[in-house]
Amino acid sequence: MQRLLEIARIFIRFGFIAFGGPAAHIAMMDDEFVERRKWLSRQHFLDLVGATNLIPGPNSTEMTMHIGYERAGFLGMVVAGASFILPAAGLTGVLAWMYVQYGELPAVEPFLVGIKPAVVAVILGALWKLGNKALKGWRLAPIGAAAMIGSLLGAGEIVSLAVAGLLGTIWLHTSRPAAPASIGILALLSQTSHKAYAAVAAAGAAAGAVSLTSLGLFFLKIGSILYGSGYVLIAFLEGGLVDEYGWVTKAQLLDAIAGGQFTPGPVLTTSTFLGYVILGWKGAIVATLGIFLPSFVFVAILNPIIPKLRKGAWTASFLDAVNVAALGLMAAVVVTLAQSTLTNWQAAVVAIAAAIGVFYLKINSAWLVIGGAFLGWGLSQVG
Repeated sequence: MQRLLEIARIFIRFGFIAFGGPAAHIAMMDDEFVERRKWLSRQHFLDLVGATNLIPGPNSTEMTMHIGYERAGFLGMVVAGASFILPAAGLTGVLAWMYVQYGELPAVEPFLVGIKPAVVAVILGALWKLGNKALKGWRLAPIGAAAMIGSLLGAGEIVSLAVAGLLGTIWLHTSRPAAPASIGILALLSQTSHKAYAAVAAAGAAAGAVSLTSLGLFFLKIGSILYGSGYVLIAFLEGGLVDEYGWVTKAQLLDAIAGGQFTPGPVLTTSTFLGYVILGWKGAIVATLGIFLPSFVFVAILNPIIPKLRKGAWTASFLDAVNVAALGLMAAVVVTLAQSTLTNWQAAVVAIAAAIGVFYLKINSAWLVIGGAFLGWGLSQVG
């Protein structure tokens, strides 16, 4: 019980300060649970990151579930995931209530000005530490570089990861001629998600007009098959909620996406906003449960498998390739985030201050994000 309370306390705090997207969240988790608390080794953390990229769902939220599982088993997984999701879902629900009541979102952008530059520094710090562990030999460097370049050229995260991981496995492996059955389990997870998509989509179509059941089935479908970035989520939501069902307008969808960006934690809490707009608080709860429930199932299946993958010759090569490819994707995030964020002297000052905090002062990444928010706000008043 003590460990479950500890997990709840830590991940609720994370849920309130985890701005910046999955790469930033994973960087903060590395700092907290590998560097400071030493709940798991950096190699195992890397294996979890790499394997999580191979299943549907929000990567950083699934990482919280993995860490909870490592700390306190199945119940630890449930508590960690729920504790991370609830603050963001609650804040997004409040935003949705204000939106419905007053017709617009509150102006919180000034406090977000300094968060992204700080996040750039936090991700860079994590890349440095994780890269030192992941790059075990010169053969791994081209794999990570290829994944980064592929992502920057628009190949997409999943394509870049899959190609780099599979070709990298062949490139790295030099001994055993056949892969153990463990790799097939990962493929089975992917196949399961697509079968879940077909079954849930059929049920959703049968549900017809909007109801709590049809709303829950729609978001359950999304959670079962969603790979990739927030842009993929937007495409699914627009195709289903706007074009197919007409439950919300395009303007409402855009406002919901903005609401999800305003709040910390997983961007999938956009579902909370939309559920509230469609069917009030009951809709918000059902939509949130629907989109996150598949992740709990996937992590519960995957977590016990990962140590077995590390033991096999082929599968260990596979994990090494996927791990470094995942870091390549994080590097691509840093490049694109820096290009869109470091556009004025205020952002540059926040980024430099955060980098000093990361690399020299060793400040907890959570405080760096909070400090970046207030420093960015203060500098924006200077003009």
